[in-house]
Amino acid sequence: MNHIDKGAPNSQAIWQDLDRRHHLHPFTDTKALNAKGARIITRGEGCHIVDAEGKKLLDGMAGLWCVNLGYNRKELVEAAANQLSALPYYNNFFSTANTPSVELAARIAEVTPEGLDHIFFANSGSEAIDTAMRMARFFWQAAGKPEKTWLIARDNSYHGSTIAGTSLGGQKEMRKQGGPLLGDIAHVPQPYWYGEGDGMSEDEFGLARARLIEEKILELGPDRVAAVFGEPIQGAGGVIVPPKTYWPEVERICRKYDVLLVADEVICGFGRTGSWFGCQTFGFTPDMMTMAKGMSSGYLPISAVAVGTRVADMLIENGGEFYHGFTYSGHPASAAVAVATLDIMQNEKLVERVRDDIGPYFQNGLRTLLDHPLVGRIDGVGLIAGIALVKSKAPKTFFDSAAKAGMRVRDHSIANGFMMRAVGDRMALSPPLVISHEEVDDLVRIVRQALDLTLAEIGGV
Repeated sequence: MNHIDKGAPNSQAIWQDLDRRHHLHPFTDTKALNAKGARIITRGEGCHIVDAEGKKLLDGMAGLWCVNLGYNRKELVEAAANQLSALPYYNNFFSTANTPSVELAARIAEVTPEGLDHIFFANSGSEAIDTAMRMARFFWQAAGKPEKTWLIARDNSYHGSTIAGTSLGGQKEMRKQGGPLLGDIAHVPQPYWYGEGDGMSEDEFGLARARLIEEKILELGPDRVAAVFGEPIQGAGGVIVPPKTYWPEVERICRKYDVLLVADEVICGFGRTGSWFGCQTFGFTPDMMTMAKGMSSGYLPISAVAVGTRVADMLIENGGEFYHGFTYSGHPASAAVAVATLDIMQNEKLVERVRDDIGPYFQNGLRTLLDHPLVGRIDGVGLIAGIALVKSKAPKTFFDSAAKAGMRVRDHSIANGFMMRAVGDRMALSPPLVISHEEVDDLVRIVRQALDLTLAEIGGV
């Protein structure tokens, strides 16, 4: 391949051609993408990204729910460079450890809920989920109850895209590909009140959906169920925020039947909801937590499982060797960047900022869109939100999928300078934690504009 002048006027076309010929994108219809060409992103600064044609976009998704500190944070770049110079790699096998991973484990234990103070490192949310699934089953083996193998998750949940994560998750289109999937995994309906709770109050619906987990435990047999997995907020499912009654009841049920509770904090963790972790926002304490994304602000790949005292003590005292891990578990450069990320979050009090300042400002700003004919409901907390699009508010009527309402809003938003995601006809927003009030005002304005343009196109569909 000849050297590409990245500043050349036609560099986007050159990159798009190479992309078509060689690059298979994740979660993509490659044929459709190749027909139009990928948007080539070349740089970022603060809360904005810039493509190869020089178009600047306010990033309303923080990359992919991860660039919490914004782009081009020099402290993170320097942390990576310094560690790469000192020790670019060494593993945590063979009775060895590298100092950044040890420091990071201790630092994470300072901000997790009490008792969740043993940390196992991996490289992605998917790997963290695989690890937690194995740990949950291995815990019961070590406890002398090897028959407790069943895992329970929710419809429309997302727990990664490996075979294990796809098996655990409830994403229908994912589950159609690459089977057979893993066994001893069951699913229950999601706690989506606006879409599925007609005739019930939010509190009633939250309790009812939690008790479907109890029914599933009793159906399978409490002596057969190892763990319940769930995202505090379903992110890739469309930002489904459960009623406040849901998670405390789920925890009560798990304790009643001696079933482990695992919180998938890959999106909610590290300040997104105005607490360090989503479980704290929703008032429950899990036995294990998976985390990734915001852990390093997306600058380098890293993930972890925080393991509670009961599980960790059993695995350490009775489990013997745990035959699990990855070449890059606790990679020193990634760990150094994650430590620097925690430094910035604590020094700049970003969790408190999301809770007390920018989070409420963001949520209040979005709710000014509730007067729009296409907006049925807005759910969210902190700096994560989902906008439900409707054809009619009263009676509540959703669009047929053929209308592609969500994709239309997304495309108009991007065309006007704001990167937003569509999950069906729910619009997902998750901007960097460092977003300013002025940038929130900009995104609300652009979203309204995108809604207006979509209404003009399909208002009568």
